[in-house]
Amino acid sequence: MSMGGLLWIIVVGFVAGLIARFLAPGPNNPSGFILTTILGIVGAFLATFVGQAIGHYSPDQGAGFIMATIGAVVVLFIWHRLVASGVIKG
Repeated sequence: MSMGGLLWIIVVGFVAGLIARFLAPGPNNPSGFILTTILGIVGAFLATFVGQAIGHYSPDQGAGFIMATIGAVVVLFIWHRLVASGVIKG
């Protein structure tokens, strides 16, 4: 992976994380640049995994920006449920 590819993953992850935090607001959202970026990147990995599992993406293909954002919203929803149940501290 090139440095440009890694930078692109970070930028897309950050933007997807920002949009997810905007779409699913809450008092216990992870905040800060690093956690927002991680939220978006994990969402993209989740979307890629699910997309490949159902046959939407080929094994060498990743999720697009919209699916990464949807994946980040799902990850944020899981985060909210874990904080609400007391499994993790928000």
